[in-house]
Amino acid sequence: MSGESVLVTGGSGFVGAHCVLRLLEAGYTVRTTVRSPAREEHVRQLLRAGGAEPGGELGFAFADLTSDDGWASAVRGCDYVLHVASPFPATVPRHEDDLIVPARDGALRVLRAARDAGVRRVVLTSSFAAMSYGHPDTGRTFTEQDWTDLDGPHVSAYAKSKTLAERAAWDFVERDGGSLELAVVNPVGVLGPVLGPELSTSSTLVQRLLNRDMPALPRLSFALTDVRDVADLHVRAMTDPAARGERFLAVAGATLWIADIARVLRDRLGARVPTREAPDPLVRLASLLDPSLRAVIHELGKVKRASAEKARRLLGWQPRSNEDLIVDSARSLIRFGLVKNPS
Repeated sequence: MSGESVLVTGGSGFVGAHCVLRLLEAGYTVRTTVRSPAREEHVRQLLRAGGAEPGGELGFAFADLTSDDGWASAVRGCDYVLHVASPFPATVPRHEDDLIVPARDGALRVLRAARDAGVRRVVLTSSFAAMSYGHPDTGRTFTEQDWTDLDGPHVSAYAKSKTLAERAAWDFVERDGGSLELAVVNPVGVLGPVLGPELSTSSTLVQRLLNRDMPALPRLSFALTDVRDVADLHVRAMTDPAARGERFLAVAGATLWIADIARVLRDRLGARVPTREAPDPLVRLASLLDPSLRAVIHELGKVKRASAEKARRLLGWQPRSNEDLIVDSARSLIRFGLVKNPS
């Protein structure tokens, strides 16, 4: 890997920072985008928390998904691009275009710049949300063949943004990509060790459980994956010839209810967390006051299953267990003082 250079967009984010860590560990030269020079030190702090002390092998570029400025220089000289940056709010946006436009147009900006710079392959971070919404609740297992039905019921703005961005990326590479290759990683809910106090939307679930912010638990289910394994899958999809033109679901194991996650925290860490489930009507009532519940109210009682068989078979990917990634997520929150009562 000597001499190979990778651009990671969104290096200050949860997945982006772990991708930078994985690439540095593997010996790559890494450049990452931030919106302003003030964010450079923040990224370095995240990497130090992850055990890295990068020197000249780490560089920075300044670019924003909503503007063309800076992308040509960001990708210049890079062999690969991991396009991780995309908005993921904890609450419903005022208008769905607040998510859709930067996700879709930002992906196209990165792809155009990568093509023009002669980049070999772009790995796009999409989401399970681009596969699993708008379908009848049959309990079936979703695979890389599935796409979210944008005309189906209760498709969230986030799911629309990820679906439209990924569709646009595939269309661009097919029509205008030239020799540029594309692979896509579709993670489910991402947990694992946080690197600082700015939490991802998924990590706040474990924090709220540990803080006992929910006296009773909504009947919501999640398929989970560890952020370190997501980063590893990005690197595999970046270099393996078998990944060209393919999508890969990143999922650790069986889908869990929030109550299952709480029991892991109780049994493995001795955490005093709520484990009683709340009736659905009570959760709907509570959603009138809690924007984070409002965003997922239509998912009550539903189970979306996902399979990582393709990533395991084609790329040799071996993710951590659900239990381990939940525990490691909790321990990192305690480490950074993000839990009210660490005992």
